[in-house]
Amino acid sequence: MRLPFISGMGVVMVAAILSGCGSEPVAQVKDTKAEAAAKLQRSKAAKVAAAAKVKANELGQIPVLMWHRIIPKPATTDDRTPAKFREDLERLIKDGYVPITAAELVTGKIDIPAGKHPVVLTFDDSSPSQLTMDETGTPQKDTAVAILQDMAAKNPGFRPVATFYVTRDMFGKSQREEQAQLLIWLKDNGFDIGNHTRDHHNLRGRSKQQVEEQIGSIAETIDSLSHTKPVSIALPYGNQPSKKEWALRGPHYEHRGAFLAGYTPASSPFSKSYDPLGIPRIRAMDKKGDCAQFCSTAWLDWLKANPDMRYTSDGDPATVAYPKFKNPFLRTSYKARSLVY
Repeated sequence: MRLPFISGMGVVMVAAILSGCGSEPVAQVKDTKAEAAAKLQRSKAAKVAAAAKVKANELGQIPVLMWHRIIPKPATTDDRTPAKFREDLERLIKDGYVPITAAELVTGKIDIPAGKHPVVLTFDDSSPSQLTMDETGTPQKDTAVAILQDMAAKNPGFRPVATFYVTRDMFGKSQREEQAQLLIWLKDNGFDIGNHTRDHHNLRGRSKQQVEEQIGSIAETIDSLSHTKPVSIALPYGNQPSKKEWALRGPHYEHRGAFLAGYTPASSPFSKSYDPLGIPRIRAMDKKGDCAQFCSTAWLDWLKANPDMRYTSDGDPATVAYPKFKNPFLRTSYKARSLVY
């Protein structure tokens, strides 16, 4: 096919038209890129200003609190009355804490409002006092779950979440159907289910096979009952196996973190001091005896008196915000997410 004759002026016009099809003038492209860069810079500046305003410190420490039975008449120092448990929660609410799960801590998925502080509520041994259902499928009054939900309902913003470290006792239920009902209820209501070994045996000094059997068998049970794979483990008595890594990986289980039994707040998962093989917890107790220094009331007092040491959120789960003088403490793997002011 022969093209029609085009005059010199027509050639110029066609070339101009063709050059404008599917491409932008160079100056316009540069302007667009410059505008995008400026917009990104303004957005980051706004985030930095917001983080500074609430004094965000996402390299700060996080209290991981530990309870066992919640019963009217305590038989051991590990027991807590329903009234005392309510007091514990009231203190957390007053001090600006928002519960997160152990799974959220060990995976670094901490999403709470700006200016608030994360706290992890953990319960060991899967006691009936932690969760028992009535005939309508509702948690019975004065169980840990019922109290937690009640406190959250009265205090918007206080998340009713916690981590339950279960053994084969499974909240006092022996029938698989009943066990499944409780675990599925916890899962469906936003609670976290963790591994506490099958028989609550001390893992210190045991062989690799014994450790893996204790951890792996309850992990299989939990998964078969609720289609849940525990993300973390609470070591019985806080004792680590001969090789700490055995607690994290083995046949039928893979954990992102192993929790101990005391005595300090935990490091931020974004901090260089964070050790997933041994994450400390704090016993929920008043200032008495050893607890005058090492239990929940004492540590919460200390964190309140030393706010620069406490984890404070910037409200954006995609960033890790902190004052610039703490820059040396950031784990290098989180450098791309850092927001420094």
